[in-house]
Amino acid sequence: MGSENVRVIGLTGGTGSGKSTVSRIAGELGAGVIDADMIAREIVQKGQEALQKIVEAFGNDILLVSGELNRKKLGGIVFADREKLKLLNQITHTYIVERIKQDIEWKRAKQAYTSIIVDAAVLVESGLYKICDRVWVVVADRGERLERIMKRDSLSRQEAENRINAQLPEEEMKKYASAVIHNVKDIAFLRMQVVELMG
Repeated sequence: MGSENVRVIGLTGGTGSGKSTVSRIAGELGAGVIDADMIAREIVQKGQEALQKIVEAFGNDILLVSGELNRKKLGGIVFADREKLKLLNQITHTYIVERIKQDIEWKRAKQAYTSIIVDAAVLVESGLYKICDRVWVVVADRGERLERIMKRDSLSRQEAENRINAQLPEEEMKKYASAVIHNVKDIAFLRMQVVELMG
């Protein structure tokens, strides 16, 4: 299998849409998965250059006593203020995109996958969609998304609303989509759509 035949699929969707479930299904079907969220966490570890830049922009208050990033505190700040979120994204996107490009090359070189999934909430905003052959957008009912986020991240309804509102609207994401995946029924229905798209 030549590495040039490997499709790079950008997977995005609003928070709580079920994007991670779709990437897990794709992984089970043999795709190599790159998780932008995981990379975003790695680049802000203690000692990393990106964390230093975040502290310079937001102050020492966003650090725990241990020197680690207080994610909940930073999240509370940026998801309530669009300009601050923009600033954080300007700092982190460069590092995230660079790491994802490296990961794509590494996975291509392994020649073990027919597809590489780039699972990224900020696929459009970071410009990552430009390096993908296809873009899949996962959509779901807003009410269900709110419930999922509140449960998953132990957030109040207002905090969950802030997170949804801080992201690119679904309608905007759809403009970049080669395919829209509807997370509206059960996992079997979701899997069926992924199987069809990967076929």
